[in-house]
Amino acid sequence: MKNKIIIYTWNVNGIRALYNKFGTTFYDWINGDILCFQEIKAHKEQLPADIINVDKYKSYWFSAQRKGYSGVCIYTRIEPLKIIYGFNNEKFDIEGRVIFAEFDNFLLVNSYFPNGGRGAERVAYKLEYYDELFYYLEKNYRDKKGIIVAGDFNTAHKEIDLAKPKENLNVSGFLPEEREWIDKIINLGYVDVFRLFNKESGQYTFWDPITRARERNEGWRIDYFMVSDDFVKFVKTSKIHPQIMGSDHCPVSIEIEL
Repeated sequence: MKNKIIIYTWNVNGIRALYNKFGTTFYDWINGDILCFQEIKAHKEQLPADIINVDKYKSYWFSAQRKGYSGVCIYTRIEPLKIIYGFNNEKFDIEGRVIFAEFDNFLLVNSYFPNGGRGAERVAYKLEYYDELFYYLEKNYRDKKGIIVAGDFNTAHKEIDLAKPKENLNVSGFLPEEREWIDKIINLGYVDVFRLFNKESGQYTFWDPITRARERNEGWRIDYFMVSDDFVKFVKTSKIHPQIMGSDHCPVSIEIEL
């Protein structure tokens, strides 16, 4: 009998804010086997016990040194073989941007990619982070087991991936050099699995809350599952869940069958 595993990725834009709005009921909405959250904006010691110890899940946390900023966590019902926090590069690890969870058949990477919106220096930092992460994966895991990279990539790849491409050609998140890096990831042998199952426009994962863009569905698709091409055959579906509220992003899920 084949084993089905549902994995979610979600930039929650502050896990304490989400908890204050909904308690722990948001875990029931997504109901995955593994949950990858980004931009948690909290240290573990700042959180109530019932958000750390959610029924049937074990949780792993990697926070930025700076409080109230960045950070990632993984909740999983499946016991990982190994958890690695960051990739031993202080320049990036102080911002708490990546957790590696190794399972029998695959490596799951939960990553919050930098936002380049604060100027050229942060765009350069963002592109260097892309380089560092995928170099780490190629060196340590490629050809050893399947790789799933989940998270907020902070880049829309093609014009179909945002509502107003022409207006955003010079905006970080849609700059040519950022989009070229998504091409580079794909050329390394990773597949944007959502586009295997859905090639329609209007499929977004982030909306600007200031302009209430979600009401008009004027958004960006910047949250992805990138799966190594040797593992894609196990991915049975990928979905965006815009009906799930609580953040300026919505969750994305995949179902794998092993």
